[in-house]
Amino acid sequence: MIPISKAIKLIGRETRKLGSEKVELSAAVGRTLAENIVADNDLPPFNRAQMDGYAVVASETKNAPVTLKIIGESAAGRGWHKRLRRGEAVRIMTGAPVPSGANAVQKVELTREAAGLVTINESAKRGQNIVRRAAEIKRGKRIFASGEIVTENMIAALASFGYAKVQVSNRPRVAILGTGSEIVDVAKRPGRDQIRNSNSAMLDVLCRKSGAATTIFPIIKDDIAELKKAIKLGSKRIDILVITGGVSVGKYDHTKAALIELGATIFFDKVCLKPGKPAVFARLGKTLIFGLPGNPVSAAVTFHLLVRTAILKLQHATQADLKRGVAVIAADAKAARDRDTYLPARLETNKSGHLVTIPIKSQGSSDFVGFSRADSLIFIPKGKIFKAGEVVEIVFL
Repeated sequence: MIPISKAIKLIGRETRKLGSEKVELSAAVGRTLAENIVADNDLPPFNRAQMDGYAVVASETKNAPVTLKIIGESAAGRGWHKRLRRGEAVRIMTGAPVPSGANAVQKVELTREAAGLVTINESAKRGQNIVRRAAEIKRGKRIFASGEIVTENMIAALASFGYAKVQVSNRPRVAILGTGSEIVDVAKRPGRDQIRNSNSAMLDVLCRKSGAATTIFPIIKDDIAELKKAIKLGSKRIDILVITGGVSVGKYDHTKAALIELGATIFFDKVCLKPGKPAVFARLGKTLIFGLPGNPVSAAVTFHLLVRTAILKLQHATQADLKRGVAVIAADAKAARDRDTYLPARLETNKSGHLVTIPIKSQGSSDFVGFSRADSLIFIPKGKIFKAGEVVEIVFL
């Protein structure tokens, strides 16, 4: 049984890097950048008005109210490109270029216009209501780095600098294999002693959310010969095979034995982790293989901590681990005596504005209904007990 930190290091060591491709900007969200994103122009590209009003020379408004001659108008996309002189003002709209010679914009609410003249009722300070050229970013500066995962919030910036297509890492090809004689397809009604294949559906979504292209294989019953055939077939032309079920030490737990008989290299088969102790990590040929516990909560936790890491590392992601933080725990909680515990929880903000983590009431690692409310995991080191009100480390899901 190895510590979770060592397991993650082994995964990183055994994970090769994939190539890259160009995709349309609209298809880039969730993909990992394979190029640095650089500004191709200053932003803003000119001195820009922050609001509607009048472009003026600030020193001329010192003894406001003062009256100036309106000599033009600057609108967004249609600037006034002559030089402003003393005694003059230019009507200006939000987002429009500030004319040469002007060094302030007085908002329209503090002015009065009549007969080609504008009265500035309150003095303006130099630079007022103007965003200077390149104040947001200078041409040639890196905006996003290779290895960052593209989010929805990044799209506007990419579009603004002409990235109609973006170089991203290839999607890892992941196959998902559910095992167990008690498992039936989601669309079928379970018979006596049977349950639906919730794990494959869950893992399919989680893998795709992490940037992978997925395939769900047919369910394999508790038959080692059939399991070996499925693993051998599944390990061809894919990067990762995720198997659920059959990883413990019971009579019908065949996953580890099947991998050994196929000649796979097994890097670990137990992790100092609750839930998820009997997790397996192996390689068959060039394919990484994860054997996850059949209980849904264990499968979810081991995916987030182990499989997700491999999927992101294949894509050169600079941040392959889940983000961590701290919160105040709302109830007493303890870890297993010999294993680090990741306790499903949900987050709230209390009346004092502090982040609070609330352990989810659960019937154990098979309680997928309880886990469905989780948005985080509470990390509790082995043998540790936390009392309500203490600060704990959390992992954001």
